[in-house]
Amino acid sequence: MTEITRPGLKPARPHFSSGPCAKPPGWHPEGLALGSLGRSHRSKLGKSRLAHAIDLTRTILKIPATHRIGIVPGSDTGAVEMALWSMLGARAVTMLAWESFGEGWVTDVVKQLKLPDAKVVKAPYGAIPDLGAVDQSGDVVFTWNGTTSGVRVPDGEWIRDDREGLTFADATSAVFAQDLPWDKLDVTTFSWQKVLGGEGGHGVIILGPRAVERLESYQPSWPLPKIFRMTKGGKLIEGIFKGDTINTPSMLAVEDYIYALEWAQSLGGLEALIARANDNAEALDAWVSATPWIEHLAADPATRSNTSVCLKFADAAVQGLDDDAKAALVKKMASLLEAEDAAYDVAGYRDAPPGLRVWCGATVDAGDIQALGPWLDWAWAQAHG
Repeated sequence: MTEITRPGLKPARPHFSSGPCAKPPGWHPEGLALGSLGRSHRSKLGKSRLAHAIDLTRTILKIPATHRIGIVPGSDTGAVEMALWSMLGARAVTMLAWESFGEGWVTDVVKQLKLPDAKVVKAPYGAIPDLGAVDQSGDVVFTWNGTTSGVRVPDGEWIRDDREGLTFADATSAVFAQDLPWDKLDVTTFSWQKVLGGEGGHGVIILGPRAVERLESYQPSWPLPKIFRMTKGGKLIEGIFKGDTINTPSMLAVEDYIYALEWAQSLGGLEALIARANDNAEALDAWVSATPWIEHLAADPATRSNTSVCLKFADAAVQGLDDDAKAALVKKMASLLEAEDAAYDVAGYRDAPPGLRVWCGATVDAGDIQALGPWLDWAWAQAHG
């Protein structure tokens, strides 16, 4: 095997984790507005900062005025489960799963809520179900971008305008990097720890008019915890969507999110964020295309993520190795890279096929992706050789 020299140039910011993700370039704690710290989130100042975060989210993501935006507890998981537990059961539901988080929502619906008419449609890692065959007379739950598989839905054309059920999109690794069709999405969730590199613990839920109608006309048969309740007396609690949060948020995390939103706005908004993510994904793809030992887990470029890019070993490169041996190889590579401060957190997700995962969202710089490639080659040679 040809010996690979240790590269000289390192990524300036070797943060490639898929959550929490890299901070915006130039981020520093002194840049945060800290006046709301130590103040009640119910104070005039606290509510105004929460409302400002909601308003900036609407502006940058181009969310129509018809949709409500709320900051909720429990990260994206909390936002998804709030939606599922509050609204499912009114109609039959189809659960689409092609990676671990989608599988998690299947567990919620089938094993926890125990909905008898839930239909589960799965695809293996790297693939996606036949979206054109999805029954839209009932509700549909799916991940827009599979964080652990690197597979995303290519667009929203498969979602019918005359659908009878609601669409529930877990879009946590898609927002701020992909253009979402808000008229097609009735419930959308994310956490700001993903594409904008915010701090963990808080989720965002976005409700279209049809979702609000469901909430106000349907009462599930099971009890709802306080943190899931979005209605009172059959009416939407509007305050949730104006910054009057259900429980106490971290105002430090809120200010950090506002910092990232204002950074995004200074770049030019959503188009600039999408362009940065696309540039990063293209830079990584250029290295993959030139590297014989690695390939994309998502074989179809049309469904390949531009944020959580997942890679697998080429079959010929790991011939004779079982999954345990491949997983050990990944672990060794990740350890070598971290020890060199060349790349942090690039091991694939534990439930995915053994491989690498590189975050290419907008807070990452393309130059760092380009500098990463030679280090991945070096780590492969060290670990596999």
